[in-house]
Amino acid sequence: MRVSVSVLLLHVHGLPKLLHWSVEVQRIEDPFNLGGTLTLGLAVFAEVICPVLLILGVWARLACLPILAVLAVAVLFVYPQWSVEQGQFAWLLIILFAGLALTGPGPFVLGRSLRHH
Repeated sequence: MRVSVSVLLLHVHGLPKLLHWSVEVQRIEDPFNLGGTLTLGLAVFAEVICPVLLILGVWARLACLPILAVLAVAVLFVYPQWSVEQGQFAWLLIILFAGLALTGPGPFVLGRSLRHH
């Protein structure tokens, strides 16, 4: 589950932001007035770096926290008018990443492989 949900977040949200930085920095929602560059940087960290860490199983529980923060900002501050139906993808991701944060990465992780060699 951690790999599939991380690949989904990376593919749908993270990589498009990273690959189209100059366009995304102009259009990203900035609910806390941090500036487009910082806001996009935080989003890319949460949607690119953290999913990669999760895929590898490295610092998995910790890597869920920035993802959950970005998702919470999206549903609570950027799109508060969304109904549950409109925000179902975000809510589903919140449920999945919260579950991963609580349960951990499972038995197949890079960290354990490196410790045994």
